[in-house]
Amino acid sequence: MMNEEEGDFLVKLARKSIQKYLQEGKIISVPLDVNPILMEERGAFVTLHRKGDLRGCIGYPEPVKPLARAVAEVAVSAATQDPRFPPVTLAELDEIQVEVSVLTKPELIEIKKPSQYLEKIELGRDGLIIEMGIYRGLLLPQVPVEWNWDIEEFLANTCMKAGLSPDCWLQEGVKIYSFQSQIFEE
Repeated sequence: MMNEEEGDFLVKLARKSIQKYLQEGKIISVPLDVNPILMEERGAFVTLHRKGDLRGCIGYPEPVKPLARAVAEVAVSAATQDPRFPPVTLAELDEIQVEVSVLTKPELIEIKKPSQYLEKIELGRDGLIIEMGIYRGLLLPQVPVEWNWDIEEFLANTCMKAGLSPDCWLQEGVKIYSFQSQIFEE
């Protein structure tokens, strides 16, 4: 678990990363003397909001890089590479709120029949990754809470995020992983 000071550092790092990239086209270097917990490999997402609306969200669901490096990289990607939005401009950066989600390692939800997903997933605690063949979709734990979804709606929307039918979670061959996250925001 990260404490508030570590979370605050990550949020500030994300904002500085976006600003430096928009000004100079470079990704910020992570300080060498950063707290060792921030150099552990962890999954991370950066979500950007503007006036309460989503403005970008990209991340690494798997722990593939040291956390501080991952946050610096995905912050820039959320601002400039989210295909749902045009790149953030330097002029609008002051209107952007930055949120960092630090993820636990995704774990496969073991079930005997699909109806058991409804018992094993907890809204507000679990994020989901749905995989079927080459298709993969992820929704963070805060998404169903923000949209007031029940567990079936959460599953259906994660399926659709993967480009699959809303009821794909009932099909054989689907893998569903859960993860938790700590959220830090400005």
